[in-house]
Amino acid sequence: MTSLTQVATAMQVVLTSVAEEAARECGFIRRVRQWTGATFVQTLVLGWLGNPAATLSALTQVAAKLGVAVSAQGLAKRFGATAAATLERVLSAAITQVVVADPVAVPLLRRFAGVVVLDSSTVALPDGLAEHWAGCGGRVAQGSRAALKVTVRLDLCEGRLDGPVVTAGRAQDRGSELQHAPLPRRALRVADLGFWSLEVFRQIAAEGAYWLSRLNLQVAVFAMDGVRLDLPVWLGQQGERVDLPVLLGVEARLPGRLLGVRVPAAVAAERRRKLRAAAQREGQTPPAARLALADWTLLVTNVPADRLSLPEAVVLARARWQIELLFKLWKQHGRIDESRGADPWRVLCEVYAKLIAMVIQHWVLLVGCWIFADRSLTEAAATIRREATCLVGAIRCHARLVEVLAAIRRCLTAGCQIDHRKRKPSTFQLLTDPALGGLT
Repeated sequence: MTSLTQVATAMQVVLTSVAEEAARECGFIRRVRQWTGATFVQTLVLGWLGNPAATLSALTQVAAKLGVAVSAQGLAKRFGATAAATLERVLSAAITQVVVADPVAVPLLRRFAGVVVLDSSTVALPDGLAEHWAGCGGRVAQGSRAALKVTVRLDLCEGRLDGPVVTAGRAQDRGSELQHAPLPRRALRVADLGFWSLEVFRQIAAEGAYWLSRLNLQVAVFAMDGVRLDLPVWLGQQGERVDLPVLLGVEARLPGRLLGVRVPAAVAAERRRKLRAAAQREGQTPPAARLALADWTLLVTNVPADRLSLPEAVVLARARWQIELLFKLWKQHGRIDESRGADPWRVLCEVYAKLIAMVIQHWVLLVGCWIFADRSLTEAAATIRREATCLVGAIRCHARLVEVLAAIRRCLTAGCQIDHRKRKPSTFQLLTDPALGGLT
């Protein structure tokens, strides 16, 4: 487990020495002055950590607490290409820090050396940055001419955060460096279809690790005797559940288990409605086979049946949404995709600074409450925001910073619990007891 002392050290290294070096190398700071690379980075990161909607005027008060007198106009003038490059380097350094918690007290998770969920999210940028960060085009904000794709890998056991890795918005998930990052032996990776790759699955298995994914319905599925399964027909002949050894891919023939659960009629109807609506937007008609398969939740994995039952697999597949909740925490509460400014470089600096703030927030969550499976990360993050001013005052003194982190941990330990729900059990309830409703 990472200690408070280690987190304090990581914060000081990233926000002080790394920030100073990055500012010099990027040309942001060219001579000795009151405003240093460290105070600039600390002002933005800790200022927006405490108040993600802070104006430049509010940030000048953070700077004042750090001993720098600057006006809002003066701060605005410092946003530019060199400032963005400095913050990008600080972010790159922050994600190399290894911060983990004691494994969360959930037996299903601790059955593996790690349960790693992988996903990405897109942050739209002003079109003026299209040359640097190309978007995808299209009609929606996430398809603007300029965008960042933020990819993250999160271990649900120890809370380790790999990333956020930043790439151009048009980059494919399958090409992310985290797609190919190694796993510990006996760890389990859970990812959505954007990361589907039979070759990657084969590599994970070769490393002695496991994978779990929704089934890509375009991939051929064969019984172990080599006969290709016509899934809509074959599943129509089955009962409520399926657990079958299969081979995946016409050429790959990757061994795994096909897991299926028939969903309630209302769920299937809603899935078909969404399929038809999506096809209609493209002027198409959804394939009959795809409509038929809406009756099923279909998963594939290489975890042996004696290590992971069907109900447990369904619960772990649902646990992938924890990374969606992490992105929600970062966007709705950390506002990494919002800015009060219109200048492209200011917006980019704000994205980088807020991503660094979210990494630091995650470190504090790990040492504060990760071990407790029933803690609300949203409420815990709100507590950290309230105490961010104390972090500003302590960032230069290691002993004082440890004291502040200890006080925040006491607050997180005392509260932030998730209520137990009977009708719609939370993820931690399902992980603790998959029989509570994971199959529905």
